[in-house]
Amino acid sequence: MDHSPGFLKLVNEARAVVRELTLDQLRARLAANPRAVLLDVREDSEWQAGHAEQAQHLGKGVLERDLEQRFPDPDAELIMYCGGGFRSALTCEVAQRMGYRNVASLIGGYKGLVAAAWPMRKDD
Repeated sequence: MDHSPGFLKLVNEARAVVRELTLDQLRARLAANPRAVLLDVREDSEWQAGHAEQAQHLGKGVLERDLEQRFPDPDAELIMYCGGGFRSALTCEVAQRMGYRNVASLIGGYKGLVAAAWPMRKDD
């Protein structure tokens, strides 16, 4: 996908201040902390088409509104992914600005998960 220069500028600024994880680091974090949340921040239609088996969904469009209600602990480990790792960097930055201290963005996002044959499912 071709991204606009303004969008890429925002993503690069966010990446400078958020932690990003590789797939191997994601596996290690989920194994080390069973309470860690893999959070899909894609649009509802993207989620319904397929998502990581153990993921929870909170779309980028409502993240700021619903994050504190869904995850009241600002120390909760939240590992966010989107389609390719761009929007999740932005959502991690927002979560940090909201006071969350243990957030990370998955490099490669959903596309990377699919390429790695991560267990997936669709919601009916």
